[in-house]
Amino acid sequence: MLYHAYNNEHVYRLGVCLLDLDDPSKVIARPKDFIFEPAELWELRGDVPNVVFSCANPVVDGTVYVYYGGADHVIGLATCSLSDLLDFARQG
Repeated sequence: MLYHAYNNEHVYRLGVCLLDLDDPSKVIARPKDFIFEPAELWELRGDVPNVVFSCANPVVDGTVYVYYGGADHVIGLATCSLSDLLDFARQG
């Protein structure tokens, strides 16, 4: 599962965790590091600065397409391989 959370400076970042398939209230793995944070000018400045949050995450041919909001002003797209994302999530 992809999720967003913020730190003490109110910078919203995207993270990933693995949930139990039989009981999704149980978190199996959650890395301490996030998968990405605001870096582009349009993610840093906008209606709500320093924000990225996931909107949709379709997987096509092993690639995860992460559609996300930036600074509550624009929509961005990031991609990664599903296997890399799962490997990263398992580090938790």
